[in-house]
Amino acid sequence: MEKDANIESSPSRHFNRSSDDSITRNNKRRAIQFKAAHGLLIAFFLWIVISALHALGIYFFTKGFLLTRLVLDHISKCDSPPINLLGLSPGLYGAGCWYPKTFDKAIIIVIDALRYDFTVPPHGNPHHFHNALEVLYETAVQQPETAFLLPFIADPPTATLQRLKGLTTGTLPTFADVGSNFGGNAIEEDNLVAQLRAAGKTLVHLGDDTWHSLFPGYFDTNLTHAYDSFNVWDLHTVDDGVTEHLMPLLDAGSGQWDVIIGHYLGVDHAGHRYGPDHTAMNDKLKQMDRVIRDVMSALGDETLLVVLGDHGMDTKGDHGGESDDEVEASLWMYSKKAIFGHGHNAMTKPPPSAKERSVGQIDLVPTLALLLGLPIPFNNLGSPISEAFVGPGQAKWKELAAVNALSSAQIQRYQDEYSGARGLSRDTFSAAHRLWEAALTVWKDTADNAASVMEAFAAFSQHQTENLRVCKSLWARFDISSMLYGITILGCAVVILAFYARATTPFRAEDSALFVRQVMISAALGLALGLFIGSWNAAPGLLDSSLLGIAGGSVVGFAYTMAVIPSGYPIPFSTSTWGWLSVLLTVLQAVGFASNSFTIWEDEILLFFLGTFAFVSLTASLRQKAPEDRALGSFQSSFFMVLTRIASLSRLCREEQMPYCRSTYYSSATSSTSASWQLFIPYTLSIVLPSLIKGYLQGTRSYAGSAILWIGVVLRMGLLASAIYWTLDAADDNDLLNINKDTLRFAKTSLAQLTLGIAFVAGMTYYVSATPCISIELPPQENGTADPGGAATSKPKSMNVLGYGNMHGSRYLLLITNWALAVILLQKPMGGGSIGILTLQILALLEIIDSNDLSRSAIGPVTLGMLGNFHFFKTGHQATLSSIQWESAFIALKTIRYPWSPFLVVLNTFGAQIITAVAAPLVVLWKQPPRKKGLLGDVAMAVATYLLYFAVINLATTMWAGWLRRHLMLFRIFCPRFMTGAAALLVVDLVGIFVAIGGFRWNLISVNQVFGWA
Repeated sequence: MEKDANIESSPSRHFNRSSDDSITRNNKRRAIQFKAAHGLLIAFFLWIVISALHALGIYFFTKGFLLTRLVLDHISKCDSPPINLLGLSPGLYGAGCWYPKTFDKAIIIVIDALRYDFTVPPHGNPHHFHNALEVLYETAVQQPETAFLLPFIADPPTATLQRLKGLTTGTLPTFADVGSNFGGNAIEEDNLVAQLRAAGKTLVHLGDDTWHSLFPGYFDTNLTHAYDSFNVWDLHTVDDGVTEHLMPLLDAGSGQWDVIIGHYLGVDHAGHRYGPDHTAMNDKLKQMDRVIRDVMSALGDETLLVVLGDHGMDTKGDHGGESDDEVEASLWMYSKKAIFGHGHNAMTKPPPSAKERSVGQIDLVPTLALLLGLPIPFNNLGSPISEAFVGPGQAKWKELAAVNALSSAQIQRYQDEYSGARGLSRDTFSAAHRLWEAALTVWKDTADNAASVMEAFAAFSQHQTENLRVCKSLWARFDISSMLYGITILGCAVVILAFYARATTPFRAEDSALFVRQVMISAALGLALGLFIGSWNAAPGLLDSSLLGIAGGSVVGFAYTMAVIPSGYPIPFSTSTWGWLSVLLTVLQAVGFASNSFTIWEDEILLFFLGTFAFVSLTASLRQKAPEDRALGSFQSSFFMVLTRIASLSRLCREEQMPYCRSTYYSSATSSTSASWQLFIPYTLSIVLPSLIKGYLQGTRSYAGSAILWIGVVLRMGLLASAIYWTLDAADDNDLLNINKDTLRFAKTSLAQLTLGIAFVAGMTYYVSATPCISIELPPQENGTADPGGAATSKPKSMNVLGYGNMHGSRYLLLITNWALAVILLQKPMGGGSIGILTLQILALLEIIDSNDLSRSAIGPVTLGMLGNFHFFKTGHQATLSSIQWESAFIALKTIRYPWSPFLVVLNTFGAQIITAVAAPLVVLWKQPPRKKGLLGDVAMAVATYLLYFAVINLATTMWAGWLRRHLMLFRIFCPRFMTGAAALLVVDLVGIFVAIGGFRWNLISVNQVFGWA
């Protein structure tokens, strides 16, 4: 609907200088008031939303939830033992590296989720998992010199991928391992598999394909057979396949292989599907019993057989956490020659429960390394298992002390390197260092008598135990208190934003001064209290106590201000259908993140929610009384729905969605380049997008002034440059042009830099200085009397201002096009098309809001939030680390440059959320006249509502990640979604405050410089 103004001129204004001076002074006063209120508003958002709540909440939860450590890339060498063992270290692979080897070959059978009580007789009433896998206990009791069975304790998280890392590196792996590259799941640090390969061993893997993602290219391709591990409903395919290929290798002799790793999944899958106490579990354990007996009968004398569980399972058959049932696995070793012993403790029978004589899973690493004559991997923290080295009959204390001396020396070498790389204080490992010095002294003074050797063994064991204790305290435990602090702070942020944004009394921008003053006072008092508590109480520490004081003080300050503010802020209770729809869409999403299926298929859920909004808006528009509103709302609702369906055609499937999803974002599921036909998308975008934006502006007669140059020329040229860039990129990838590679890449980089320069440098400069998008139409000159010189003395009494009714919205739209241009460049062609569709959906949404009079409703900002998350998936992203498009850092740069490289990756990853955050003020600015009062408060309300949506989503993903920390899919699904939600929240916080609210400042100043301050 056209909303132009007919402004009458007032001749008296030209003769009343005092009146003009009064107006000028009034405008200056109101401009100063606006700038002050605007600055306080930004300060309020910065302090409450970022400094005191969102950032601190995420910090505390992450601190307690994401277990982190630094990965060192050092590698143990055969010719460089960590300690001189007085001639016991041959230093040659043939005879053993640091210690004389015992076996030439090994068969390692991993029975996934083999809990310890599955392998020993029951103490009370038997369950289905009892008396099924009997061979392990039977041989350990009947042949203690050839076999032993022990509880095998896993370090949480008890997920298979993390457990395999621990079983091969000897360290305490976590979800957020800090490495030297951004690669996938491949283990880059020193490990047993790499040491075996370095020793020239032929490695064969059968079963769970997780091994191949951890150790790509390590296994013999002709003998190896991997199987998909994700289908937990399939109990037999993997197990049958492992057995099918394992037994022929044994029957054919051992000349083809040196080490076989067979990973069975049936026990784990039976637990997930049925639980451990089920007949299916009994059947799988009996199958494993038969397999092990068959392997034993085919075993050679120089081959070690190891059977182990990587973790246990809880009463429901799940794992991932740290309960006893989840961490208590089994370890069994067998050899046809009598080399094992129990002389160090005189206990030949396996422990009746996992609470007795357990060993850590990381202890397997130094044990296997020394038995097979390999160096102990550099990052190992485990201790040699005594039963494997003490020997049959009378205990061989000297050998036992020697292997522990080697292990302690390697641990000490690692500890020194880690402390230096991490910058840890000397006090961190001070106790372990003292024990090392004491043990070394005892070892050097050791005589050949048993007592002195036993003392050395005990001293080294004590050193290893203390070192492991310190490392566990640093890495491998969830800090529940810190997680609860984080959740509480994030919950307070949601409540504060809800009151601030959706209270039934309209927000007043001038109230920011009251909030900022009281919050700063309360935060300062909270800081002082935190410092006092932290100085007297070691937990949670001085820093955390101070930060908690700031957060708590800020919340109290806000609550106090709400209570004493003159008019108050009533409880934010919606009274409209649209308001309740906003709540429903947000809450349904938040609750849904408790389900791994919902999280996996979030893109399809958002498609349904957006379709629901479009249908409801179409229905509401058809009921409008005004024909113009009815027609406009109906058309834009239909257009919005069509655009949503078109955007849904772009998808990048995550592994868990297969085979029910087909990726279209790249040329194929195995490619990371665009298909040839996709190169037409950016060229189409350069033609269609500016034209359609022009059409929206022409609808309000706002395609004038600054818009003509920027939309009609500059934006189109920028989109064309982006299209050319991706054409050159395809030519570079496929060698399509006979041009020097360096020249081609220089041209690409220069073109990308030019486009980003247009978007940000030229674009922001133009936006700040641009005049309103209006044009003036003068009526025909009226007849008047002429003076003696022939000049007319009459003047026009009125003029038409075209674009008057959308002056704020049309000018602010220029800011969105700047960011859209930059984001389109940084996406692949398919992603650029998605961002173009998003831009049009924003414009359609604005018309829907206008035609249904919804500018103050929460539905606009909430729909923008859903659009941002929806197009996050449509631009080739998923809530997984592997979907991050790191190559975007090099679109405009040849090498990594800080902070620009991370900035480009963030723009690529969260581009859709960034654009919708910038667009949030448009919900209340679109089709608003220039002198409308309270616009700053309306913009603050819209931005706060938009941030509230993301705050609720982040709170939900945080809570569910904490609650489901024992879930099987925690580190595969829930943890990545929490990380994505937290990162997105911080990004939209910054963009919403500095770009959206900050950009509105220049918009309002520009408009009011022409029409005066209201």
